[in-house]
Amino acid sequence: MESKTEIRSMLDFDRDHLEEFRYGIYEELDPSMLPPLYLAYRTALSEGTEVVHNDLRERWDRGDADVRAGMARFGEITDLFYQALKQGDQEEMSRLVNANFDLRAELCPISAPNQELISAARNVEASAKFSGSGGAIIGTYRDAAMFDALRESMREIGAELIEARVGRTT
Repeated sequence: MESKTEIRSMLDFDRDHLEEFRYGIYEELDPSMLPPLYLAYRTALSEGTEVVHNDLRERWDRGDADVRAGMARFGEITDLFYQALKQGDQEEMSRLVNANFDLRAELCPISAPNQELISAARNVEASAKFSGSGGAIIGTYRDAAMFDALRESMREIGAELIEARVGRTT
């Protein structure tokens, strides 16, 4: 991996910057760089963020090697996604969205209904990861045909699907 000075994440929680300014380093992105995005959710699956994050924080504080390595890997995935975004490499962005979820699944238990959301997307080759702590996913898709297949896949499991239009007015 390249050094941090060569890659700048969309959101950087640099410790020195945080301590001085009390917020991370944010970079505005051109929304037209984004691949087609969707959100899918089941209202009955919402889960408080503290359920997942409190356990991870406790494990981090105990020095859990898996959690510490996982957090470093999340940062690497973010940096790689940013590179793919700048290059317009939608296939790589899709792969990295999936890698993000797969890493989360290694670190945290995933309920069967939440896994079903991920599987419903991946079964039609859309990428998928949680958009929060559970109950909703976000991912990328290639084209209208894949979005239609995704809509049907979500309908079959009783999930709602929304085409995400970030910064677009169409």
